[in-house]
Amino acid sequence: MPRVELYTDGAAKGNPGPGGYGAILRSGSHEKELSAGFYHTTNNRMELLAVIVGLEALKVPGCEVLVVSDSKYVVDAFEKRWIEGWKRKRWDKVKNPDLWKRLLKAMESHQVKFQWIKGHNEHPENERCDRLAVAASHAPKEQDHGYQPSAKGLGL
Repeated sequence: MPRVELYTDGAAKGNPGPGGYGAILRSGSHEKELSAGFYHTTNNRMELLAVIVGLEALKVPGCEVLVVSDSKYVVDAFEKRWIEGWKRKRWDKVKNPDLWKRLLKAMESHQVKFQWIKGHNEHPENERCDRLAVAASHAPKEQDHGYQPSAKGLGL
């Protein structure tokens, strides 16, 4: 079973605002960096998308993947089993259900574990992912079609 480390980070200026994600995939001596910027999104959406894109980039099913993230939002959803309750409640009142569902689908053919690390704490891969995410947020090229502004943010 191939072993893969997936380091991820997301960023958004203004939150919501322009955002980006950065991811590093590593398996043995092979490494790949992924990043993209979006015109209008949130930090949490970018944190999720970093993990999703990393998993979707895997070419071989059945990988043992360790996702290393500074996002409590992402890691706690699995480590504290929030995701199970969200599925039981059919995603009622859950933010970003489109991305959570996409993440679960991307995980299906792999054994995925999550590890939280403190962000901006001189962890080399986390710092690289942060630089990738921030750089991508400064040069957005895509629309986050799943982003839904809150009614509060619209003055409703």
